[in-house]
Amino acid sequence: MTKEEIRLAESSTRKKHWKRWGPYLSERAWGTVREDYSPHGNAWEYLPHDHARSRAYRWNEDGLAGISDRRQMICFALALWNERDPILKERIFGLTGNEGNHGEDVKEYYFYLDSTPSHSYMKYLYKYPQAEFPYAKLVEENRRRGKRQPEFELLDTGVFDDDRYFDVFVEYAKADVEDILIKIMIANRGLEAANLRVLPTVWFRNTWSWGNHARRPKLHKAYPAPNPVIELNLSPLNQTQSHARWLHCEGSPELLFTENETNARRLFGTENYSPFVKDGINDNILHGAKEAVNLGQFGSKAAAHYKLSLGSGETVVIRMRLADYFKEKNAFDAFDETFALRQREADEFYATVIPQHLSADGQNVMRQGFGGILWSKQFYHYVVKDWLRGDPDNPRPPEERRKGRNHQWTHLYNADVISMPDKWEYPDTSLSVAIPTLKHNSW
Repeated sequence: MTKEEIRLAESSTRKKHWKRWGPYLSERAWGTVREDYSPHGNAWEYLPHDHARSRAYRWNEDGLAGISDRRQMICFALALWNERDPILKERIFGLTGNEGNHGEDVKEYYFYLDSTPSHSYMKYLYKYPQAEFPYAKLVEENRRRGKRQPEFELLDTGVFDDDRYFDVFVEYAKADVEDILIKIMIANRGLEAANLRVLPTVWFRNTWSWGNHARRPKLHKAYPAPNPVIELNLSPLNQTQSHARWLHCEGSPELLFTENETNARRLFGTENYSPFVKDGINDNILHGAKEAVNLGQFGSKAAAHYKLSLGSGETVVIRMRLADYFKEKNAFDAFDETFALRQREADEFYATVIPQHLSADGQNVMRQGFGGILWSKQFYHYVVKDWLRGDPDNPRPPEERRKGRNHQWTHLYNADVISMPDKWEYPDTSLSVAIPTLKHNSW
């Protein structure tokens, strides 16, 4: 048996829970039926992309190249800022069903490159323009076009001209079930130097705003350590090793803390429950709002803020480690060796799965196809009875809902990881398709 097959056998017999962590974070939770509490089922309009950075989700989270535990209590994903966009790039953008001339449509370039079934090794690629992301232009032009015209894509806007973009590779390797190594590699594909802010972000799914305040988790800066460390406590009332995790951040990034709470002031013009809200880090980075983050360095959402300046063709690597133990000395000992080992083990496993008579290209396509399927596993949470009835401490849902969508499904209780055709739920990004006018597409 290969090492991966041994891990799968251990997982199957519950000897070791190798699948406890995986790519279970959606690329998009905004605009979904589960988050829709409108009277007439207008999900896209009830929680649009513009609200996503400010509103705490009820049912599941989203993020770029993200992972979570299988119950999605702890989430980790990437946020980026090219110093031109009006918002942090924290999640995938696309057109709603009403905006696209061919309906719902993602307008980003992201690729699932590799994954083993146990998620002991995973690789993801996101292509981020250095020019301002054309949110409004994409909506306006696609809305103008008719159904007989082609879709207006991100590439058509010109933001990738002259290769002015970053390739952002995110890789994960498990040293153990609860010990996850994270490598973020950024390459400047343009002909000029460019700045980039990289904000790897960790947070708790909001499980307390729906009537469970006693179970409110906390994260805070840990002391002392050679590198910045964020400590996560799932149960502040029971701070045992089994309830704690530590995110080690290589280098000297600034740690920023806020709460995963809805910014009611921005969205609804009412007072916030907390002075620190979900989009606090966004406002701190983009608008210099010092009061938007908790200077006491604790909360339920935190990011490590890396400021990068990359020359033409330059590549920078950021290393992190999310583990269930605190390393007082160097958390990155044997980091590169473990990554190389997991990659070799992935190669060994797929050599037993993919027919060897295929060409190298054929083998790569098949492996990437498997990777896309495995990356498309998602934590899916939807309890229809609660969704219809509403939650404690929250306004009662509209009465129209009791005769609307899904009102007969009161028996339905979902809270598990399932395989989705695509975590955006429409386009096929399982296989990486070469973008014709981009030179660096042979990943």
